Amino acid sequence: MGMNTTPAGERVHIGFFGKRNAGKSSLLNAVTGQELAVVSPVEGTTTDPVYKAMELLPLGPVMLIDTPGFDDEGQLGELRVKKTVQVLEKTDIAVLVAEAGRGLVPCDEELITLFREREIPYIIVFNKSDRNGTVEDNNITDVIYVSAITGAGVRELKEKLAAMLPDREERRLVADLVKPLDVVVLVVPIDSAAPKGRLILPQQQTIRDLLEAGAIPVVTRESELAESLAKLREKPALVITDSQAFAEVAAIVPREIPLTSFSILIARYKGFLKLAIEGASAIDHLRDGDKVLIAEGCTHHRQCDDIGTVKIPRFLKKYTDKELVIETSSGAGFPEDLTPYALIIHCGGCMLNEREVLRRMRFADRQGVPVTNYGIAIAKMKGILERSISYVYI
Repeated sequence: MGMNTTPAGERVHIGFFGKRNAGKSSLLNAVTGQELAVVSPVEGTTTDPVYKAMELLPLGPVMLIDTPGFDDEGQLGELRVKKTVQVLEKTDIAVLVAEAGRGLVPCDEELITLFREREIPYIIVFNKSDRNGTVEDNNITDVIYVSAITGAGVRELKEKLAAMLPDREERRLVADLVKPLDVVVLVVPIDSAAPKGRLILPQQQTIRDLLEAGAIPVVTRESELAESLAKLREKPALVITDSQAFAEVAAIVPREIPLTSFSILIARYKGFLKLAIEGASAIDHLRDGDKVLIAEGCTHHRQCDDIGTVKIPRFLKKYTDKELVIETSSGAGFPEDLTPYALIIHCGGCMLNEREVLRRMRFADRQGVPVTNYGIAIAKMKGILERSISYVYI
């Protein structure tokens, strides 16, 4: 995929951290060769994290993140520091930017501790080496000296970052489940909640992966599914449906044809399928007054029949027959304290990178709170979970 088409969740996230006026924004501009971040000699110019998706050679598609100074002060400063900590949860590689000639300051040491706690690979970069020299008081090895002004050391930094890229095992969304020339039917509802004029990201990614595998994707709505199956010369190797049409699709697709959902495939691809299946069993144990958090990784305009705020609460009410307290979160607003909840139902996480979605899932698990996702929860409540995971849970 090109630099403008790789989804944010598939990009390596590189965060630039450090104290105010260490030159984080200037260094980011030097690395990209573009004026992406506002720079100024005034401390605290960057007040909110700035994200930029781009193709950065020799790294490939990345998401660069410029963060506010970690030593910011006052009430607003505390909020900025909190936003910086939130960025850490989605950072694959951290760049600690310090000032050459001054060594590491306490907030730099604090950031290193946070990197290590979260097992984030990091590199220490001493900026402003053109005017402050390259001698440090700290006994630090394996650092890079750069100058965002002259460009000295920037190429070395980019090569170092490329060498630090996460070694991700080769995983496929669906291609490893099919053979070349297999027919795969994708069921895509077009209702009031569907985006106008386009398919949602998991649907796009699934079609692309099937095409790369040499399979033959056939896309239809649930209202034409029966007729579509009848027109095929052979039974499809797999049917993949949007979770919202699970029950209707399961009633149409013969039992001998494997059936799953886009959401289940995403959970498998992102590495939390087992945890989500286990979490779905908590739906059977919900009681009156229990709190359920329905969380989305992105923010979007709510539709009248929105899946997270309307459909899933309706499914829960019908399935459990309990008076539940439903709360919602979206984007970066995922709570730190999850203990008040009896269950968390998260979206598929297609817009989150792997580190962040796994962090959320494991964060809930460590706090003893069951967690699942939309598709698995819906399959559970529709009585077709076992069928929908039998083909993919390998």
